[in-house]
Amino acid sequence: MLKSFSTLWPYMRRYRAGLSLGIGSLLMKDLLAAALPLVIKDGVDSLTRGFQLRIVMQLAALLIGLSLVKGLFQYWMRVIIIGISRDMEFDLRNDLFAHLMKLSQDFYSRYRTGDIMARSTNDLNAVRMMLGPGIMYWTETSVMLLLALAVMLHTDWKLTLIAFIPAPAVSAAVIYFGRRIHRRFEHIQKMFSDISSRVQENLAGVRVVRAYAQEQAELEQFERLNLEYIRENIGLARIQGAFNPLLQALIGCTFLLVLWAGGKQLLAGRISLGSFVMFNTYMGMLIWPMIAFGWVVNLMQRGTASLNRINEILHEQPAIRPPVGIAPTPLAGTPEVRFRDVSARFGAREALRHIDLTIHAGETVAIVGHTGSGKTTLVNLIPRLFDPTSGSLELSGIDLREFDPEDLRRQIGFVPQETFLFSATLAENIAWGAPDATREQIQWAAEIAGLAADLETFPHGLDTVIGERGLTLSGGQKQRTAIARAIIRNPRLLILDDALSSVDTVTEEKVLRGLAGVMRGRTTILISHRVSTVQNAHRIVVLSHGSIVEIGTHEQLQALGGYYAELYEKQLLEEELEAI
Repeated sequence: MLKSFSTLWPYMRRYRAGLSLGIGSLLMKDLLAAALPLVIKDGVDSLTRGFQLRIVMQLAALLIGLSLVKGLFQYWMRVIIIGISRDMEFDLRNDLFAHLMKLSQDFYSRYRTGDIMARSTNDLNAVRMMLGPGIMYWTETSVMLLLALAVMLHTDWKLTLIAFIPAPAVSAAVIYFGRRIHRRFEHIQKMFSDISSRVQENLAGVRVVRAYAQEQAELEQFERLNLEYIRENIGLARIQGAFNPLLQALIGCTFLLVLWAGGKQLLAGRISLGSFVMFNTYMGMLIWPMIAFGWVVNLMQRGTASLNRINEILHEQPAIRPPVGIAPTPLAGTPEVRFRDVSARFGAREALRHIDLTIHAGETVAIVGHTGSGKTTLVNLIPRLFDPTSGSLELSGIDLREFDPEDLRRQIGFVPQETFLFSATLAENIAWGAPDATREQIQWAAEIAGLAADLETFPHGLDTVIGERGLTLSGGQKQRTAIARAIIRNPRLLILDDALSSVDTVTEEKVLRGLAGVMRGRTTILISHRVSTVQNAHRIVVLSHGSIVEIGTHEQLQALGGYYAELYEKQLLEEELEAI
């Protein structure tokens, strides 16, 4: 448990002044609460020695005053400690999100989005409950128990020992049920992650679900997951339902022992009536700490289980990091890209094999090949979305690992194969990587990407909210928005990964004409299955099964009669058939 809590020490140190003030208020509240039965004892004993109104009124005023001051300290105890737990939750959530932003692609291939969301919300709330109410009531019950025990031992140690005979049984129950609650809650949180993942996948893929008429199947699958989740929660409720009555029964046994043994002491004249009342008052005051102790154990076990799940993410280290021990190299000028004997392997699959390729500064190079030939893998290496398994990749003669990944990516305009847009306006999506872009620059990028005509059909032009993942846009409009987002950054290196696959040939030609000026003097890499997209590139690289099999200009590759020539002939035939 201490190893798990090491994550929280920095946050607790950050708020140590406030925590000290909160704990100080807690101690003052407990001290005053412990003093109240002593005042009651004196009051009762004073009555047995003869009724004196002045003494009764003085003790009554003292009792009211102590209660009011105790209530004030109790108020500040809660405000300070619960408030700080919210602050720590805020900091931990921000740090967790910042850490998620740094993690590499391999992490997101191992963890489902719904699982990450569950850890970032539900688990984080359980940790906050442990840090706030958990720690507060744990401290309060422990201090109150020690204070009451000290006074009771001082008054009559024999009666105190009798009163605490059930204590070992209470401890055994807490340990036994605490372990069961921890295991069950950890399992419940994993099931909650499964439900979150299922909901996220269905909402993200709702059009596919409807297209294949799988609504009923998905509802049944969700109902099964939900029933299992409810069943486990009911099991947890049964454990808690057995724990709390057992704890209260043991507390009831304590009262019976005090009444039996204390009554005998009182009748024998060994203790005063005031002391007997004080003992029972302390036992009454200890009911809440004993019950709260069970609740606190529950909170702590839930919080620890959730903290372990959060720690799994926080202990993940990004595979792609800035260079250690040396200052990152700044990227200057238009870069030259050089692959030196580069290979990339994913498990047993070798995506790239011994790639040797130089893309000169300011050159436009196209990459073609069949599906799964390694085109996307090749360009994903340049912004360091992952590193090659062997070999090296250089920009302007400097190994890519010597650059800070964040600085490197700021110099690259990257349009990935799968376009992702945010639930924001079209203008905000275009300026996503250039937040300081002016309205004129956004308009210019939209025109270059061939969106000018589409803007007229949108209800609010550039200020139209396009919905989650660009739901209201067509595939071609999404791709052109992504192109506009890439070129507005004025990148030194432009990568277009099949960025025009969803547009018709007329729109493609218009976009390529607009991009011609942008690509001039800029290192550009194009990936496409269309010859019309790549034929004007300075060079065309043909990949097959992760290896370069052809390289040359459009005319040179036609003359070779290989894959590229076959692709060109096939597309010419398709165009002729469409024209008929």
